[in-house]
Amino acid sequence: MSTLAVILIATSAGSVLSLLLAAVLAFSARPSWVPILVSYAIGALLGASLLEVLPEAVKMGGNIETVGKALLGGILLFFLLEKLVLWRHCHDEICEAHGSPNHEHDHGRSGAMIMVGDTFHNFVDGIIIGGAFLADFRLGVVTTLAITAHEIPQEVGDFLILLHSGYSRTRALLLNFLSGVATLVGALIGYYALSELQGWTPVLLGLAGASMLYVALSDLIPGLHKRAEIGATLQQLVLIGLGVGTVALAGYFIGEGH
Repeated sequence: MSTLAVILIATSAGSVLSLLLAAVLAFSARPSWVPILVSYAIGALLGASLLEVLPEAVKMGGNIETVGKALLGGILLFFLLEKLVLWRHCHDEICEAHGSPNHEHDHGRSGAMIMVGDTFHNFVDGIIIGGAFLADFRLGVVTTLAITAHEIPQEVGDFLILLHSGYSRTRALLLNFLSGVATLVGALIGYYALSELQGWTPVLLGLAGASMLYVALSDLIPGLHKRAEIGATLQQLVLIGLGVGTVALAGYFIGEGH
């Protein structure tokens, strides 16, 4: 099977899986499940970035300084992009990324703009997946698993925001599906562009690692601090560990079999 076929299958399977699971979870109306998914996603993102993506970038590039610069630049880039989103959607001084007490249901952003932001994010995810598979099959699978794990809680949140914004369940599902198509487009662009520019693969992997770290540390982990009791903290640590463990086991078994 060609690398392009593998990329298309992995990207499509990951998008469909995250969308279907998110739809089931969102329609089941059990918000208590979302923190569990978020904790697991944090572990998957941290594991994929620090155990697979960044080490592979160093191995391919042979220059840790280049990867370090890409990582630093990526973190600053994603910080700036998030700021641009906030400037775009916040209209008063008390607006925050995750909503003020008066905007806890829609996070200060409309359903339509959520879709715009997520479509761009999915597009970037597709490029990352394509680049990872071009670098190494094992890395591509692990990266796809980590991105899928992150997409599930994000998609659940998207559904809830769209429903709160007045969209029907069917229309919310359709919009999330259309947004997911951007992942496939990004994967195709990543494949054809990076096939001609192999020297840029370590830089892309550095940016991919930065994206995973930034999402986990900046967007997801702060939400866990809302529950500071011992029991919740232990549960979060266990679930984060499971996420890291899943990536480590996937990398081990895929590496053994490939």
